[in-house]
Amino acid sequence: MLSSLRRSARERPASGFNGLAAHLRFTFACALALLALFALLRLGLLLFNRELIGSTPLASFVEAFGNGLRFDLRLTVYILLPLLLGVLSMRVMAARGLLRLWLSVCASLTILLGLIELNFYREFHQRLNSLVFQYLQEDPATVLSMLWHGFPVLQLLASWGVASAAMYALFGWLERLTRGAPAVRETAARRRGSAWYTRAAVFGVLILVCVVAARGTLRQGPPLRWGDAFTTESMFANHLGLNATLSLYDAAKNRFSSHRDNSWKATLPAEQAQAITRELLLTGNDQLVDAELAPVRRDFRPPADGQLPVRNVVVILMESFAGRFVGALGSGEGITPNFDRLAEEGLLFSRFFANGTHTHQGMFASMACFPNLPGFEYLMQTPEGGNRFSGLPQLLSARAFNDLYVYNGDFAWDNQSGFFSNQGMTRFIGRGDYVDPVVADPTWGVSDQDMFTRAAEELAQLDRSKPFYALLQTLSNHTPYALPEQLPVAPVKGHGNLDQHLTAMRYSDWALGQFFDSVRGEPWFEQTLFVVVGDHGFGVPEEVTEMDLFRFNVPLLLIAPGITERFGSRRDVVGTQVDVVPTIMGRLGGEVRHQCWGRDLLSLAANDPGFGIIKPSGSDQTVAMIRGDRVLVQPKEQTARLYRYRLGANPQGERLAPDAEATQLQRQLEAYLQTATASLLANRSGDREREAAPGGVPLASAVIPAEPSKTPSQVRKASEG
Repeated sequence: MLSSLRRSARERPASGFNGLAAHLRFTFACALALLALFALLRLGLLLFNRELIGSTPLASFVEAFGNGLRFDLRLTVYILLPLLLGVLSMRVMAARGLLRLWLSVCASLTILLGLIELNFYREFHQRLNSLVFQYLQEDPATVLSMLWHGFPVLQLLASWGVASAAMYALFGWLERLTRGAPAVRETAARRRGSAWYTRAAVFGVLILVCVVAARGTLRQGPPLRWGDAFTTESMFANHLGLNATLSLYDAAKNRFSSHRDNSWKATLPAEQAQAITRELLLTGNDQLVDAELAPVRRDFRPPADGQLPVRNVVVILMESFAGRFVGALGSGEGITPNFDRLAEEGLLFSRFFANGTHTHQGMFASMACFPNLPGFEYLMQTPEGGNRFSGLPQLLSARAFNDLYVYNGDFAWDNQSGFFSNQGMTRFIGRGDYVDPVVADPTWGVSDQDMFTRAAEELAQLDRSKPFYALLQTLSNHTPYALPEQLPVAPVKGHGNLDQHLTAMRYSDWALGQFFDSVRGEPWFEQTLFVVVGDHGFGVPEEVTEMDLFRFNVPLLLIAPGITERFGSRRDVVGTQVDVVPTIMGRLGGEVRHQCWGRDLLSLAANDPGFGIIKPSGSDQTVAMIRGDRVLVQPKEQTARLYRYRLGANPQGERLAPDAEATQLQRQLEAYLQTATASLLANRSGDREREAAPGGVPLASAVIPAEPSKTPSQVRKASEG
């Protein structure tokens, strides 16, 4: 009797299960379903951002999808691991309900990331990266408000739900399809197929196949890397070859690593890198000091004829003020008529670039004079951001300047208040300080119009016995573009998904013009150096080179009495935001000790074309060095590539063959990044180290500037009044 029961139990198949062969069929079918899903998400990303296709040939996108298949295979292997390990256990193979649930959850998460990436790529021209975690760590109310008001959240959630349900149903259908015919009695062959040694052999073969698939390559050395997707001349096609889930996973590893895995790795001996960096930054007006303590600390003595009759400084950081759409830089769209008018009375730099592609990078580069480094893109929120840098707050505080920071939004965002307070600023006006604003945006704050109006009021009330410096920061030109109901400008049309962005840019330009019109009659106006600079650009269909230069190209405009007479109205020298502070200090005059990672753009030798080092936000560790009309792009773990570029009305990019200049640029790029990273980690990028030199020389040694002599226009205005 007992033996009969044992035999019948052995012969009775588990419900819905038909052995090893059925499990293998189910695994293979699910792999095909996942690969099809990933291909559809990639196709969706392509179609959603089709304006970026441009003249890219079809063959490039075919190649991109082929590259993408290799990354998709790796993710597929990871997702199928429970099914692969299940080969070793009859119970696991029989638990198809749980396996189906696991596959459905993984597919659902992948779909969610794919849907998020549609708008993410449109905004940043990057696959999912550490920016996702950056926003998650910010103020939740602000982030949620930005998403709700700036993106079609309900449509995306509905699409996610429908697609997830479809994948759950598909896995259910595949589970039923691969069961096989019901078995009443196990045959000898079936028993052999279920034997442990058979399953172990099959498992060994599967592991071998999956290891090859996960490596993504048959070459010796490292497995498939993100750089293996960059095989075409189109950056859009190259980006399509990546996988959103894997990109985000790599970003998470680098973001939360305690070992600075994503920081720039030394490629040169430290002494050599430092020497090259000093050669880059030091000019004939600089004298190196504290050479044993700091890499580029120097005494800067600007030429006396470069000083202007000014005692105050106002820096205006314009949100997303892309050079591509500035009329004075060649655009014909009519987006910036007020800036173009102001450019006629000042000095405009035509080859100026942001150091990064996010506002916080523009802030610390422009004001703290420190570059955007790989691994430290969120410097203001890291422990290293607590260092004191050799920026405008330190240098002008040493000269007893009053300070003012006026902003539309909340200073808690990006740790602005903490960072700039530590740098030496004391007077902050933020979103909570406005009464009855024209726009009260629940996401960010008030409008640019409100900010500039309040800034004019605050500047008028400053103590006139002391000079001042001020930072005015705009915000309206940012998703979700909260603008007045009755716009003072005509909405922009004809640019597709950029219409709303460009309308906000036109409004910001109008508010900028209103500010200058309102303060022009103030007694301090012609005693002031105005610096108008964009914090970063934004993505447009033309990418010019594989480093999307239009995301970096911004205007730099200096307005001050006598500036055009002394320096002309236009300069083509290359500069970045780290050059802003030295250029300001050169116009104020007097000796200054600093450790800026830029130079005074108006004190360079006539044959110096200038240089700039740029890096996009997020996990992308691609960096570039720009000199003159050349740009050297250095992707991580890949060969550097040299381009000739042209911006303005007819932007172009041309790939150049490697030459001696490319070799030199690469060494300079590597040395600069290596030296700056080392100085940051050692806290030797700013003030003199107190423990090494107690009571040392102040950063700025010039005396407080007195009231400058009046210009002819000031005398005329005084007589007319």
